Formats: sequence, C-alpha cells, structure tokens
Amino acid sequence: MNKVIFMGRLTRDPEVRYGGANNTAIARFSIAVDRRFKRDGDPDADFFNCTAFGKQGEFVEKYLKKGTKILMEGEVRNDNYTDKDGKKVYGFSFVANSIEFAESKKAAEANGGYVPSGNSQPLPSNDAGDDFINIPDIPGDDKVPF
Repeated sequence: MNKVIFMGRLTRDPEVRYGGANNTAIARFSIAVDRRFKRDGDPDADFFNCTAFGKQGEFVEKYLKKGTKILMEGEVRNDNYTDKDGKKVYGFSFVANSIEFAESKKAAEANGGYVPSGNSQPLPSNDAGDDFINIPDIPGDDKVPF
C-alpha cells in the first residue's frame, strides 16, 4: 500500500498550468506540516512539495492559497533519473488523490487563511444554544423516503 496523509498549511500560492493531450490541470504547491514530537534544535515543521492533477488540480487552483489549512491524502512516487554525467539521481514526489479543507470558515478568517466565496450555500450556524447546529431547510426535502 502506498498512502500518505498530510495536514498542514500552504506555504505559498499554488502554481497551476495546463498541459497534456486533454489539457489537464497540474497544480504544484508546498505545505508545512507541524511535527508531532519536537526536540530542542529540531525544526517545528516539515515542508513537502506536492502535485495535484486533473479535477484535484482545478480544486487547488480555485480554492487554495497561501495559508489555507488542508488535509491531503495521496501517494509517494519515485522521481529517479540518470543525469547527463551518467550518475543516478534519486528523488520522490507527493501526488494528491484527495484534498479537503481542514478548518472552518471562521477559523480560516481568524488565521488569515483563504475563505472561498461565491454562490455556495451558507454554512450551518452554531447558534441553537445547545451542542447542535442549525441545518438549513432544503427545498423538496419532504419527498425524502426515510
């Protein structure tokens, strides 16, 4: 099994280009992932360069920017090659299979992260006075069979 899961913040705005036979989106971005355990003198975070293709690349282009906290599931790929001097160079890359927002809109605003805008439906608010959230009515919901 080849699977990685990262939760972190984008360290810069993504770079997106389109290419290939189907003009596929290719998004490159970097995320900072906090280390769980830290020793004195060690860095607080690790930085990973990631790539997203196709629909995931389009999502990255449309919704992500520097500071956005995401949860990414993907895989590690070998980027090994032989240089012009005949020397074998070993490398790897992280390819995103799925990406989700890792914090609420309110938390993103407080942290200076990106908050998507547009014609999306409003998020449920938490002002019911108890531990439940209010869920907006959905037109035609009375036809649901359960």
